[in-house]
This record gives sequence, C-alpha cells and structure tokens, in this order.
Amino acid sequence: MNKEIDLQKSLYELTESYPELIDILIGLGFMGVANPALRSSHGKVMTIPKGCETMGKDLNEVIKKLEEAGFKVKR
Repeated sequence: MNKEIDLQKSLYELTESYPELIDILIGLGFMGVANPALRSSHGKVMTIPKGCETMGKDLNEVIKKLEEAGFKVKR
C-alpha cells in the first residue's frame, strides 16, 4: 500500500487515514495527537509544517522520519 502524506492536510485528516501515524507523531513531539479530543478539534486546523513551526522543529527532519517509517511525503 502506498501511504502518502500530504503536508497541506490537517493532522486530524492524516491520523484518520493512517492511525499508525499517531505513535510516530508523538515520537516526533506532536503530543497533542495523543489526545482524541484535542486531535479532533485543534488537529483539524493544525498541519505538520505548522506544528513544526510552533515547536521549533526542523520540518525536513520530520519528513525524513516519516519517510523512514514508510510514508511518501507530498510537499
């Protein structure tokens, strides 16, 4: 299966499509996705690039980790 992550999509959309992404994102510091209520509210407006910006994380590092986990990242 080709798992593609579109960086324009919200964290909510991505984690609904790929539930296994939740643990990966938590490991990358996206702690909010661990909380279902937060994921279905704040997660609908938050994207991976926006989250990286907010947390001061390097987007390219996050993309590299997602690719290592078997995802194809669409910028």
